[in-house]
Amino acid sequence: MSHIRVAPELHLILNPTTGIIAEERDDVVEYSLDGVKTQLDELDKIVTDMMNQLDPKAPLLNMFPGRENASYNAGIVTNAYYGAVIGFIVSFLLLILLKLGGI
Repeated sequence: MSHIRVAPELHLILNPTTGIIAEERDDVVEYSLDGVKTQLDELDKIVTDMMNQLDPKAPLLNMFPGRENASYNAGIVTNAYYGAVIGFIVSFLLLILLKLGGI
């Protein structure tokens, strides 16, 4: 927890998050949470990246600049390819059925 020493000779400190001026006491133990805050910021980046993976147009954490639509374009190309393959298979089966006289 960070605080500002307002008057060191009077042992007064200011908590900037609450705006309260209080007496600095020796029987109170203070822990610095700056290390935890940096770890939480790192985890927040990872969680944001995981949420961005659900959106094909969102930038990912380790993505090069200008590649925001890479997943979107890859999805279009993949779906077009699968559609063409399935269309060729269906048309081939229809051609075989026509040659055999089934239809």
